[in-house]
Amino acid sequence: MTNPNTPLELLYVGNVPTWQNPTLTGINRLAPHATLYPYHDAASAFAGERTASPWVSSLDGDWQFTLLPSPNAVTPANLQSAQWHTVAVPGLWTMQGFEKPHYLNIKMPFPNTPPSVPDANPVGVYHRYMTIPSNWQNRRVILHFGGVEGMLCVYVDGHAIGMGKDARTPAEFDITRFVTPGQTHEVMAVVVRWSDATFIEDQDQWWHAGINREVLIYSTSNPFLRDLQVLAQPDSDYKGGTLTVTASTNNPGELRDDWQVSVQLYGPDGKPCFNEPLHQPSRWAPKDKSVVDGWGSRIAAYDQVELQATLKRVECWNHEQPNLYTVLVTFHTPSGNEYYSTRVGFRDIKIANRELRINGQAVLINGVNRHDHDDTHGRVISRELMRKDILLMKQFNINAVRCSHYPNDPVFYDLCDEYGLYVIDEANLEAHDFSFDLCRDARYTEAFVDRVRNMVERDKNHACIIAWSIGNESGYGPNHDAAAGWARHADPSRVLHYEGAIALGFNQPNWGAGHAATDIVCPMYPSLASIVEWAKTPSNDPRPMILCEYSHAMGNSNGTLADHYAAFEQYHGLQGGFIWEWVDHGIRQKTPDGREYWAYGGDFGDTPNDYNFCADGLVWPDRTPHPALYELKYLARPVAVSPVGDVAGNYRITNKRYFSDIDDLGGEWIIEVDGIVVSEGILNIRGLTARTTRDVQIPMLATVQATYPTNLVTITFRFRKRRSSDYAPIRHEVAWDQHVVQQPSNQVEHSRGARLKRDITEITLQSGRVKARFDANTGELLSYGTPRRNFISQGPYLQLWRAAIDNDGLKLWPEHPSPHLRNWRALGIDKIALALNDIEQIGSKISFTYYGSGRGKPGDIRHTITYTMNNEGNLHVEHYVKLNTELVDMPRIGVTLAIPLQYRTVSWLGRGPWENYPDRNASALISRYSHDVDEFYVPYIMPQEHGLRTDVSSVTFDNNRGSRFKIVSDDTFQFSASRLTSADVFAAMHTTDLTPRDGIFINIDHRHRGVGTASCGPDTLEQYRILERRHRFGFTFVIGGDEE
Repeated sequence: MTNPNTPLELLYVGNVPTWQNPTLTGINRLAPHATLYPYHDAASAFAGERTASPWVSSLDGDWQFTLLPSPNAVTPANLQSAQWHTVAVPGLWTMQGFEKPHYLNIKMPFPNTPPSVPDANPVGVYHRYMTIPSNWQNRRVILHFGGVEGMLCVYVDGHAIGMGKDARTPAEFDITRFVTPGQTHEVMAVVVRWSDATFIEDQDQWWHAGINREVLIYSTSNPFLRDLQVLAQPDSDYKGGTLTVTASTNNPGELRDDWQVSVQLYGPDGKPCFNEPLHQPSRWAPKDKSVVDGWGSRIAAYDQVELQATLKRVECWNHEQPNLYTVLVTFHTPSGNEYYSTRVGFRDIKIANRELRINGQAVLINGVNRHDHDDTHGRVISRELMRKDILLMKQFNINAVRCSHYPNDPVFYDLCDEYGLYVIDEANLEAHDFSFDLCRDARYTEAFVDRVRNMVERDKNHACIIAWSIGNESGYGPNHDAAAGWARHADPSRVLHYEGAIALGFNQPNWGAGHAATDIVCPMYPSLASIVEWAKTPSNDPRPMILCEYSHAMGNSNGTLADHYAAFEQYHGLQGGFIWEWVDHGIRQKTPDGREYWAYGGDFGDTPNDYNFCADGLVWPDRTPHPALYELKYLARPVAVSPVGDVAGNYRITNKRYFSDIDDLGGEWIIEVDGIVVSEGILNIRGLTARTTRDVQIPMLATVQATYPTNLVTITFRFRKRRSSDYAPIRHEVAWDQHVVQQPSNQVEHSRGARLKRDITEITLQSGRVKARFDANTGELLSYGTPRRNFISQGPYLQLWRAAIDNDGLKLWPEHPSPHLRNWRALGIDKIALALNDIEQIGSKISFTYYGSGRGKPGDIRHTITYTMNNEGNLHVEHYVKLNTELVDMPRIGVTLAIPLQYRTVSWLGRGPWENYPDRNASALISRYSHDVDEFYVPYIMPQEHGLRTDVSSVTFDNNRGSRFKIVSDDTFQFSASRLTSADVFAAMHTTDLTPRDGIFINIDHRHRGVGTASCGPDTLEQYRILERRHRFGFTFVIGGDEE
């Protein structure tokens, strides 16, 4: 008789806790297999709508739940007295009000060493009732858990069924002998939050717990189809192909002759490819002599049959033309036929000559890393959200995704097959905090192999998957090679990927090692110089370099992306990479007064934590694109236009696609003068096949230059969808290019013409009704305008500081490796105080010279500001800045001023429309734009510097009632406009900490430091840093409208 105070069976085996036994990866768990579900008729199987099958029943929905403090508390007595709550499944109890999420990047959330975990180890217990359909009589019944975060133990009517530990692949159990068709049974899932498996699920993400993927039961015939492996291999000329289907039945070695298999293949058009289905009966000897030799020994498996056919014509699958075929399998049994289907694509993957070749083409990988994340449900991801991600990726010219760092839900791969995205599928295997230990710990060998096997077996039929990754950031040891060896034997049609095998620092002298575990040289965050050097160094190593993580997208980031793409396109062997990462992992929360924001590490009292390091995506949690995503879209464009020779109007259009023409696109050209369209026309791009070019001539360009000899002239090329597609609407812009044909001459006359008046308290410059007033003791500009209106309420003041971006250093993490924020604050540039040293008057020109510092060293900064007013009342402002030798590599060199809020309509001639920075502005076109001042705000989860526009010639602030304030540059400048000061932004820790002020703060920057990627990776390149000590720049204030 069971002791009511003893922990449930499965929690201990041989008196050893199963949750602290890494050699035990599962109990009674069925062998992994491809995602297959039985149907009662061929039409339903072909359609693939699982809800139409009478042999599948979902258990998603409401379950009863209780949370216990430890595995030893999971006793019959405690379950009997527990307080139960209704929760949704799939669902994570950390997102449902039971415990809190916990964010860490590398470190474990507890101090224990493998495989021990804390005694305080929460256990979630779920239970519900299920009714087994009465028509499942004499059939197998399988209980399926798609994914469970924590160690899973399963019980039916109190009977111990089995256990599993891999949180990201299915745990399936045969419950046939425990259930009766037509009867109702209780199913219970016990989920132990921490286990020995936790140490190899140490990914950079929120720690959660619960049942995060679907739960269902399904039924198969008996005999049964256990697995299906399909290889659709194109011929060497990619015109024909061979289909090989391997059907595995029953259990290995089981001797049965009561089944047969038939296969029909349907093309992308839905028509059958074979006149008659392929057919193969059971091969059980002695009926089939082909499986034994002359000695009577078996030379083939009884439980497998292989069906193969050659096709003269196939339509290959690739990211541009994701042609899918449907394999329909009929499994014949004495009790009737059962039908299965899977979609496949003809494509091959090869490594040669430093190239990863997909159907013979070295496709440039425009990739992103993607975690599962929903801002309200954690890692419970709906089909709709997966589809939203994929459509957005396609719309932004992304062609590949790395499933970092675990297998996704099978639906994700279905969608990637359908829409055309290459996938690196990654095993749920990361031992980051114990990288040097678990990779060589023999207790974990089976877990390493098991997790790779689970992934490969489940996902092997997906056309989208081009490589298997055997994990992430877990060092490199024999456990990896064991897993890699299994994968190579099981699926020689794909390549392997593992960064740890080539990572410098894990006893690897260079990127040439690790051949057993990776077919790709796939470093993380290398410097641009180092990968160029690798590409330029001759080698017999056939592996290409594809960066598995680069351009860390944390906050205002992704600087130098254009420089990386220039290297990818110039140097053979550099084949792109995967930006880290797709989505910010903010969790939606509300302030006490109801305002929403996205929370990060530490916001739930989770300690230790890594703060906002989880907010590192190209899109916000609601999938709104960051400005940097437009930079990637441009650089990954499938069409490019470049000038040809020195003759104005000659251009070359390049189709950068690998497999298809660009007939789905319409092309147009637009000529602008000072940002105003003066001419436009249509481009002839029909018939431009893959990887070819066409030269075009735009005669109008020369005419425009002759007509406007002193103006800015640009020509822009745009390419849009001619019709809607499965991922984008009609007129969706796919690509663009712009070329500056002619630079402008100086726009404003700086000649002096104003009267200068000076007394002991005030200095004035006046021309007509326009007056500039200065404090004679401080040099401060007190006002600039007319008797009716003052246009400048503060400044201009010297500004070297910016509200630190994450790449400068993390506000909440003072020890972060990026040193700039620490250095700048030590130099005091966030609190510079300048004192007037000298006033110089030359005619009607007035100069003020200041010395100052932010750290009490007056010699740090010299700033001379010179004012001149012309006859029209335009105020020219010239600056000379000299910095101490220690004040190098500043965030910006410029000035800040404030104007009244009524001038909130901002128009500029420069790069836009989105935010851009000196090392991230390739995508931003020079034109004339207009925004409300609030539209310059970019709500990065951690508030930081934002909203800059570069290569600006002029900017105008308009009150929409006839009055305006304009700034015109001596040379192009950068500017931003906001209702927040840099101090406001830097002080804020969440967007809800910010309160817009009743004024507009303008930054006019002569130089602005690039954003780089130094939050995790290289700093910006030297050409985007401010290393000079002396700076001269100027601009002119122009007022107009009702004051003219």
